[in-house]
Amino acid sequence: MSDQNTGTKSSNAMWGGRFADGPDALMEAINASIGYDRRLAPQDVEGSRAHAAMLAATGILTDSDAELIREGLLTVLSEIEAGNFAFSTALEDIHMNIEARLKELLGEPAGRLHTARSRNDQVATDFKLWTRDQFDAMDAGLTALMKVFVAQAEAGPDMVMPGFTHLQTAQPVTWGHHMMAYVEMFARDRSRVRDARARMNESPLGAAALAGTGFAIDRHMTAETLGFDRPSANSLDAVSDRDFALEFLTTSSICAMHLSRFAEELVIWASAQFRFVTLSDRFSTGSSIMPQKKNPDAAELLRAKVGRIVGATVALLTVMKGLPLAYSKDMQEDKEQVFDAADSMMLSLAAMTGMVADLRPNAEVLRAAAASGFSTATDLADWLVREANLPFRDAHHATGALVKMAEDRGCDLADLTLEDMQSVNPSITSGVFDVLTVEASVASRISYGGTSPERVREQIARWKEALA
Repeated sequence: MSDQNTGTKSSNAMWGGRFADGPDALMEAINASIGYDRRLAPQDVEGSRAHAAMLAATGILTDSDAELIREGLLTVLSEIEAGNFAFSTALEDIHMNIEARLKELLGEPAGRLHTARSRNDQVATDFKLWTRDQFDAMDAGLTALMKVFVAQAEAGPDMVMPGFTHLQTAQPVTWGHHMMAYVEMFARDRSRVRDARARMNESPLGAAALAGTGFAIDRHMTAETLGFDRPSANSLDAVSDRDFALEFLTTSSICAMHLSRFAEELVIWASAQFRFVTLSDRFSTGSSIMPQKKNPDAAELLRAKVGRIVGATVALLTVMKGLPLAYSKDMQEDKEQVFDAADSMMLSLAAMTGMVADLRPNAEVLRAAAASGFSTATDLADWLVREANLPFRDAHHATGALVKMAEDRGCDLADLTLEDMQSVNPSITSGVFDVLTVEASVASRISYGGTSPERVREQIARWKEALA
């Protein structure tokens, strides 16, 4: 900006008298964060209102000035929310933009708001408040997602499908068991969210620039007003800590990875080669040239979101890794990555919840696939151990020979005759055929956490109660 009376650059009023010249245009561009940190406006107003109330309670501000400031801040916030606020790059960030507008509204009393406070503890407080809101939103989103997975499980606790290892048919499982596996995954994600939220819930406000303040402030009052459990115990750490943002990103990265795993399954399952499931039209798209296509684009995009979120995690870790205490301007690069990751995370949770709620499993196709690939071979080996008293390694070898026989004949294990089986091991009886159906296979897996419909229904009931 230029001073029309003198032709010299004017200083930024918020920096005070230390600088005779204002910033060069390039410096202004690299220094400003208002293009993205304006979304902290509600938290900035909330923190400033709490600070003003505390300054009045401790006698540092008069009650009348504090009330003027608190009401003025609400006016500024209403202007921002209505889209009537003129943001200035010259004022760098949301904190200075709000303070400058407050001064236009109130005059001299507005300048008292920054008493016993620095932008360092102010921005740390705002960012913590915002991140805490994201943790709460993520908690709610995960709970909603877990509920739709439980609903899917409840619709198919007896529905047989193939269980895979190495994406090869391994053993039959139930649809309900597969769905409940994701409930457990997302429950761990929700647990990490809650752990991180509890750990971050300390207030930086009052740490000032880095050393605390000589004013007799009440940090416990502002902490309580803002919903924090306590004020942070070390002022250096308070202004330089971004662990809360990193924990949000790492927690989101793990959750996004879980979302991506199921998205990958949906892409495979919805293909013409598998036909395990039918995706809702609401979460599919067509092709511009191939009219028969129904593409699982929502699942594919969810699969890709993990790249953005993990990328944000690596970016912020890299920003923070070399910073000495306390605050450095590098830390201005903490927010944009977190904002983007949070947007991606909340969108992904909502989209996956919608997709799972609409998902239709194709029971006949799943059952046929479960019966293919000699999926009951392990059941045969277990039968030989239980009924023929063979050591498991011998049972494994005999079963492998029977699989090879069936494979050579182009049939399944259950299609072999008793004589065929006895040619491999004479101790095999007709009772073996009772374990060679996929339904018998899943029903036999009664160990805790197993795929039997009985165990699956128990887990569904447990989670329905926990999520109620």
